[in-house]
Amino acid sequence: MRHRLGGAVFGAVLAMQGFAAAAAEVQELKIPKGAGGIGFLPLLVMEQQKSIEKRAAELGHKGLKVTYANLGGPAVVNDALLSGAAHMAPAGPPAFLFLWDRTRDNAQIAGIAAMTSLPMYLNTTNPRIKALRDITEKDRMAVTAIKVSIPAIIMQMAARKEFGEKETFRYDRFTVGLPHPDGVAALLSGISEINLHFTSVPFHTRELKDPRVRTILTTDDVMGGSTTFTMLYTTRKFHAENPLTYKAIVRAVRDAIEYINQDKRGAAQIYFDSIGGKGETIEEIMTALNDPRNVITMVPQNTLKYAHFMNDIGSLKNRAGSWKDLFFPEIHDLPGN
Repeated sequence: MRHRLGGAVFGAVLAMQGFAAAAAEVQELKIPKGAGGIGFLPLLVMEQQKSIEKRAAELGHKGLKVTYANLGGPAVVNDALLSGAAHMAPAGPPAFLFLWDRTRDNAQIAGIAAMTSLPMYLNTTNPRIKALRDITEKDRMAVTAIKVSIPAIIMQMAARKEFGEKETFRYDRFTVGLPHPDGVAALLSGISEINLHFTSVPFHTRELKDPRVRTILTTDDVMGGSTTFTMLYTTRKFHAENPLTYKAIVRAVRDAIEYINQDKRGAAQIYFDSIGGKGETIEEIMTALNDPRNVITMVPQNTLKYAHFMNDIGSLKNRAGSWKDLFFPEIHDLPGN
C-alpha cells in the first residue's frame, strides 16, 4: 500500500512539474507569414492544419494560441523579431545571416530549419538587356529588400565574379525594395521605372506570360545548384525558455513539408485558397510543386556559401565554420551545408 501510494504521489508530482513547465512557456505564438509565394507554403499548411497547436498539445502544452500575421519582406520580419512583435521570422538566408552576425552578443539569433530550396529569376521587359553587364543607370530592379535579400546578395556575387572585387556592390544602386506582388505589377505596368524584377515562383511564371518578359539569370546559375530560399529563425532566449513550444514548431515544420511532398494537390489547394483564388490556377501551382528545381525541404542547402561570401565582403564580421554554427542543434542530424 505504501509503495503504491508513493508511486501515485511521485506520478502526481511529475504531472504537476509538467503542467508548470507548460504554463511557463509562451501562451500565444506570433509568426509572420512572409513575403508570399511557394517558398512560404509550409507556413500556410501549418496555419491551415493547426500543426503547431496539435504538436504542442501532444507535448503537454495545451491551449497554445498561434497567430499568423500577414507580414513579409526580409527587413520587415527582422524588425518584427527584434522588437518582440514576432517570436520567429521567415525569410531567406541573407536576411537571417545579418541578424545572426549582429546578435552574437545579445539575442543570439539562429536558424530553426529550412523550408524550401527554390531558384529565383531575374526577369526584364527591356529588350536591350541581354546580360547583367547591359544594366545601366537608366534601369531599376525590384527586389524584396535592398542589401539584405537573396537577390541583393546574388547580384553582389555575380558582380564580383564578372567585374572583380572592387565592383562587388556595382548593382546595389539600381535596386528598389518591393514585395513580390508589387514587383510584378510594376514590371508589367509599362509605366513604372522598374524594368527588372528578381523574383520567385509563382510570380516568375505570372511574368513570363507576358511576351515582353525574358529571364536573364537565376540564383542557381550563380550558386551552382539548389539553395535554401526560405527558412525560419528565432532567438536563443525563445529557444531556451520554450522547449515544448520549440519542439512543437520543429515537428510541425516537418509535418508540413511531408504533407506538401506527399499530397501536392492538397497543398496546392491550400495555397490557392490563401491567395483568394486569384493569380494562379490549381494546375499552375501544381506545375510549380512538380518542378524538380523547387524543393520543399528542412535541409539547409548552400547556407554556408552565403555566410562565407558575406564575411569575405565585410557584410558579416563573424565567420561560421560549419552550417551547424548557424542553426540550433535540433536539426544537426540533417545533411545540410
